[in-house]
Formats: sequence, structure tokens, C-alpha cells
Amino acid sequence: MDDSHFFSIDRLIEFGMGMAIAQQMVGSMNNAFQNINTPGVDTMHQGKTHAQDQFFYAMIKDKQVGPLSLKDLCDLINKKEIVNETYLWNPGLIGWKMAEQIPEIVRLVAMTPPPFKK
Repeated sequence: MDDSHFFSIDRLIEFGMGMAIAQQMVGSMNNAFQNINTPGVDTMHQGKTHAQDQFFYAMIKDKQVGPLSLKDLCDLINKKEIVNETYLWNPGLIGWKMAEQIPEIVRLVAMTPPPFKK
């Protein structure tokens, strides 16, 4: 066989090296994708290791209420005491923000079941 034939040793080595490089690239990409931090999915808040450790303060009826756990927030959301326009703050925020502007609260609202009605 000559060197230009598909099954020549040069072509087989070239093919093998190409496969090895492709496997390294796939491994690197898989590692990168596994380490991506998706806000609101992987963690509730940057710098927080456990969502249950999070707490908020709320302005309800012109009074500051808190600290509120995530369970407390769910209860107040169900009672309609916390709505989109309610101002909230926690140590991860620079200043007070409306509930609809805080991804953790929007996610919490989406995960909070509505009150049961027969």
C-alpha cells in the first residue's frame, strides 16, 4: 500500500490522534458544563451554601418585618401579604428591591402551591 491509501499506517495514526484530541475536547467541555453555576437553579443565592440558611426582611404595611425564613415567605405569599410590589432585602442585596426583581423570590412564588379550595 502506498502512503495515500486510507488504510496506510500514516492515515491510521492521523485518525487515532484526531480521535484522542476529540476525546480530550469532549472531556474538557463536559467538565466545564458540570461546573457552570446557573442562578436560580443550582443555588438560591451566590455565597449561600444552603437555601434554608437564607432569610429576608420585608416591608409589609409600611413596617419592616423579619428576619423571615423561606417558609415564612411562602406563608406570606399565600396570604397575599407579599406581592410583586413588596420591598424585600437580605444580606446578599445592595438595597431594598421589589419581590418581582429578586430571582430567588420569583422562583419561590413559582414553587409555592396556591391555597387549597374545595
